[in-house]
Amino acid sequence: MNAIQTRASVRQYTDEPITDAEVEAILRAAMAAPSAGNQQPWEFWVTRDAAKRAELAATSPYATPCGRAPLVLTFVQRRDLRWPSMVQQDMGACVENALLQIADMGLGAVWMGIYPEADRMEAVRAALGLPESVEPFALVAVGHPAVSVEAKGPSRYDETRVHRM
Repeated sequence: MNAIQTRASVRQYTDEPITDAEVEAILRAAMAAPSAGNQQPWEFWVTRDAAKRAELAATSPYATPCGRAPLVLTFVQRRDLRWPSMVQQDMGACVENALLQIADMGLGAVWMGIYPEADRMEAVRAALGLPESVEPFALVAVGHPAVSVEAKGPSRYDETRVHRM
């Protein structure tokens, strides 16, 4: 899968919008992630409104790409779960699936962690008016890259981190 090797964090975008079909493809990939006991703890807030994206950009010192992207996906985790201790693994797989789909489509994105930082979680909750039944997990700014992401750095493979028995 080429997207694994070519995916990069993109923080600058063109003004070209993300279509509804592209959003659906991204969310289908996200929801295809594995989860503990198939609990599927995820829900998604899709934000295109410029004012709301600006509010999201102010929720963390690292969230400024939200104000520049034409689309922000907020990944939230439900609280009514059978295996709550596994939620972070489930949600991480969900976000990574979305990022790989985004890269495969030739779009750009950056993952901005929100959970477990209480101040960031509350700021996102307030910005989107989230119900108490969910907790913000991550923001993903999505857009058409303003610069080429083809020039990827060296491989991250490090043989010294592999231990064979």
